[in-house]
Amino acid sequence: MSFCRFVGGEVYKDHFKPGMYVCSQCNHPLFSSRSKFAHSSPWPAFTDTIREDSVTKMMESLTAFKVLCGKCGNGLGHEFVNDGPEDAVSRF
Repeated sequence: MSFCRFVGGEVYKDHFKPGMYVCSQCNHPLFSSRSKFAHSSPWPAFTDTIREDSVTKMMESLTAFKVLCGKCGNGLGHEFVNDGPEDAVSRF
């Protein structure tokens, strides 16, 4: 899963230090650095969220979902289905 427009954008694309990624609006926990992976997109990519309620998703097409913060609704970007590493189904 990969966000095409993750808050922090390109600043965090090549950032792989241990930690947690949170919503810029409400500090709600979104992703762990353990689920982050290198990807060719210009944005950080993750294989999973921290918790099931970390984000909410709205279908935009058969292969993409609009992703919002699960707490405040802040727009985070998109989840792309079948676009993650081999062991992941999708890319945030």
